[in-house]
Amino acid sequence: MLSVIIPTEGVEQTAVATLAALVPGAAAGIVREVLLVDGTRNGVIERVADVAGCRFIGFEGSSQGAALAAGALQARSAWLMFLPAGAVLETGWIEETTQFIQAVASSGRDRAAVFRYARSPYADTGFRDMLRAVARKLVGPLGDQGLLIARDHYDRIGGYPPQARRSEARLLRRLGRSSRTMLRSRIVMVG
Repeated sequence: MLSVIIPTEGVEQTAVATLAALVPGAAAGIVREVLLVDGTRNGVIERVADVAGCRFIGFEGSSQGAALAAGALQARSAWLMFLPAGAVLETGWIEETTQFIQAVASSGRDRAAVFRYARSPYADTGFRDMLRAVARKLVGPLGDQGLLIARDHYDRIGGYPPQARRSEARLLRRLGRSSRTMLRSRIVMVG
């Protein structure tokens, strides 16, 4: 039902944290495949993918947009979920994601969803965190909130631009507020 695309930066700990949070989704049958996308060529993420039973996608380029586009190109499911490495979905995401997908399918309207952002209780808060919180209030969700979208909707709006700066923000803007849903389930960034 769902392909999960996780762009990594060659860091094992953050990738493993996100994979661990997806295990219940795989057991429930909602997660069909997980793609770990990495361009660092250090071999770490390739080994993680092998051990975890995920697909490893190597790509050329250094931008986040290139990683996201490479993962989407290789994904095989009708629905795509983009999660940053280090994102942990809280309990309840499986049921809510399933309900969202069913609601979109029955309505016939193109919709995408993002998760509600929650700062890790163990993270240091700094000036940058305060700026990001203000940005979320003013402009809406940021790329670290994940994205759940039907593949055909993703393709129609042009997907992630591989060479663009801040490609996640550009795609969220193209979706617009009217075709974007904020899920109740929270996403917590670790690491």
